[in-house]
Amino acid sequence: MSDATSPNESAGSPGSPDFEAMARDIAEVPAVEVIVTVAVNLMSAAAVKLGLTDDAEDHKDLDEARKLVHALAGLLDASTTEISSFHAAPLRDGLKSLQLAFREASIVPDEPGQGPGEKYTGPVYG
Repeated sequence: MSDATSPNESAGSPGSPDFEAMARDIAEVPAVEVIVTVAVNLMSAAAVKLGLTDDAEDHKDLDEARKLVHALAGLLDASTTEISSFHAAPLRDGLKSLQLAFREASIVPDEPGQGPGEKYTGPVYG
């Protein structure tokens, strides 16, 4: 058996996170990769809350989806100058798809420009 500990455990107390090792791991990741990863996580969570998965009705929650789509739009707006169009273009396309899906899922659709994230992206028309 090895004396080495995993990044999730410290030598002093098994089972507790080793924050120093985690910080070293994070320090090696480029900022663009962190931004893109967070954006993809927001997109995935929004898709689930919009009911775009196999077990759609079990997790559908438009209020939660609105928050996630809005946060995604804000992140993409704030990071526009920081990430290349190589990364930004597919994320913007995904955001627009989520905004359209939200509009379609809403019983009473928001006015153009009032939907989730549209204060950052402008009106989305379906």
